[in-house]
Amino acid sequence: MPAQPPVDSGATIERLIREDWGRILAALARGLGDLQLAEDSLQDAIETAMLHWRRNGLPRAPDAWLLTTARRRAIDQIRRRANLAAKLPDLAYLSALEAADAADAAAPDGVAGPVPDKRLEMIFTCCHPALEEKTRIALTLRTLGGLTTEEIAAAFLDKPGAMGQRLTRAKTKIAKAGIPYKIPEPEDLGERLDGVMRVIYLIFNEGYRANAGDALTRVELSDEAIRLARIMVGLLPKEAELRGLLALLLLHDARRHTREDGSGGFVPLEHQDRKRWDRGRIGEGRSALIGLPLNGPYQIQAAISAQHVAAAAWADTDWPAISRLYAQLEQHEPNPVVRINRAVALTYTGDLAAASALLGKVAGAGGIETYQPFYVARSLLWRRQGNRAKAMADLDRAIELTRSPPERRFLIAKRTDLLRN
Repeated sequence: MPAQPPVDSGATIERLIREDWGRILAALARGLGDLQLAEDSLQDAIETAMLHWRRNGLPRAPDAWLLTTARRRAIDQIRRRANLAAKLPDLAYLSALEAADAADAAAPDGVAGPVPDKRLEMIFTCCHPALEEKTRIALTLRTLGGLTTEEIAAAFLDKPGAMGQRLTRAKTKIAKAGIPYKIPEPEDLGERLDGVMRVIYLIFNEGYRANAGDALTRVELSDEAIRLARIMVGLLPKEAELRGLLALLLLHDARRHTREDGSGGFVPLEHQDRKRWDRGRIGEGRSALIGLPLNGPYQIQAAISAQHVAAAAWADTDWPAISRLYAQLEQHEPNPVVRINRAVALTYTGDLAAASALLGKVAGAGGIETYQPFYVARSLLWRRQGNRAKAMADLDRAIELTRSPPERRFLIAKRTDLLRN
């Protein structure tokens, strides 16, 4: 089958590469057993494609073309290495790869069939417990998302050189430790899946509520987390917590465009224009929740978010239902963050005594003295109780701890309102 006509713009090529990067790299790394070699070879193949496709048009199967070309680049590197050192293992390995390449060459257009989807194996490798959490996130963004080192460094507010070194060390550790590119055994799947979901959630959270920098959100990170969650649900459709995670991300992200005003200022849920919420995202999120038992933390958080989007107006919010869901969530995650959110819900139900008792318990938790949401929650409670001085003191502390400029401006405005009323 002939190639498609020449491509005038690189945008199509770049989109194809970005969308297929994770699947191609996962298949290549699974076959090579060497993530660094796989990535270097794929990058070489992409550079070749950018020239070849613009001149000759897109091949029938761009992803298979890239995989075949990248494998040949890897074969060239291994051949040079094997000839130089005369290593029998490398030569045997090279023979197997060359046999696979010969099968590609025998195909009608010199390209093998569909690229096998090995992304599930890849994400479990990237999120292996032997790697620290920040490295898991960075490696997942690089290998599955195709983000550049510069883009990942920007997300962490790191220097590209330092992030590049982190990624290189991670790939070296995977190789030296012999971390396998495979799905964990059934008895280990649950624990390892928890780690994968946490990485996806943290990627989304950093995008949804950027912890530093002038921007309130980093859309590319939120979008990437949702894409990864969709991939995981597609690969493991029977995992209820994965569906709950996807629902949670979609329902949160549905409000993305209403969280900022025209000048980039933060708009809280109470004042958002609900008519501008993304109904497509809401519908997909609700559909993902259908039939779930709500017996896992991501499912319960998604149910809480579903309560918020179900309310036509802030005044219609079912705070008693939300407070009950937070109580259920606390059974799974008995930590200060969940208790603070439950206390806020109780405050809005009017049960100030229960909210005060809950925040009193939280006040003694380690590290809470630097946790900004605690002071925002307690300031709200003090204000509802009519204690303006304590409400002001906690609001001042929250402002002091806030790193996001849009959120800081919002809290300063709340402080001004507290002074006036």
